[in-house]
Amino acid sequence: MHTETIRIPVAPGVEIAADVAGRRGAPTVVLGHGGGQTRHSWDKAEHQLADAGYFAINYDLRGHGDSDWSPDGDYAVTTRAQDLMAVAAQGSEPLALVGASLGGITALMAACMGLEPAALVLVDIVPKMSPTGVAKIRGFMTANPDGFASLEEAADAISAYYPERPRPKDLSGLNKNLRLHGDGRYRWHWDQRMMSDDRADPKHMLEMLDAADWTDRIPTLLVRGMKSDIVTEEGVADLRRRIPHLEIADIRGAGHMVAGDRNDEFNAAVIDFLQRVMPPGN
Repeated sequence: MHTETIRIPVAPGVEIAADVAGRRGAPTVVLGHGGGQTRHSWDKAEHQLADAGYFAINYDLRGHGDSDWSPDGDYAVTTRAQDLMAVAAQGSEPLALVGASLGGITALMAACMGLEPAALVLVDIVPKMSPTGVAKIRGFMTANPDGFASLEEAADAISAYYPERPRPKDLSGLNKNLRLHGDGRYRWHWDQRMMSDDRADPKHMLEMLDAADWTDRIPTLLVRGMKSDIVTEEGVADLRRRIPHLEIADIRGAGHMVAGDRNDEFNAAVIDFLQRVMPPGN
């Protein structure tokens, strides 16, 4: 499956990098990764969606990967939602949004701000997250501000944070997540300033979500990692209260990084849902 990389202007000095695959004009699926990840976490899903008849847009969120960083440090959830609207405009209707963690919060906010998807998939994210799990993620993302002396040192940090996932023998894939700076140190690809932007807090979305009317009509799926430290039963119950017709796909053996932990099961659950609620057509 051929993949094309495009850049989408979203603001002065800010372009979003995205990979697109599939037939233009087909129903569109936009993939938004989690905080600290890149679009490459969706590579297999992107190709399988294209093979299933969809036009897939797989993008790096602002401040991540190959997308630009905000010149003024603006990483508000509303700003990210506006970015998503510009990304979605590269495709055709009907449109589905698939978002993991930060990408899922961004999709929720975009829907509250007027983007009207035909389907929504939230990947291990709910508006009311476990404070302990959130603190763990923030701790990892703010650690090592001076970077790492080698890819091996970075791999050690990842293994300490996520010991359940096997440490890769080939570390070259880490080059997608790290940047080698002039001082010889490897640093994460994301902009650390987003961790201190209070406007990025999803609590700003809760009132808008309560007032929204899309929650009664847009088919929504929550894909939950059963070993998640972010999504609790309380959080699921709260989301179901907000979205009464919510569907849930439980992925056993997966933590918060569902697509990375159980990629085939994850992709199958998402594609099955989309084929039911937003068929690809001819």
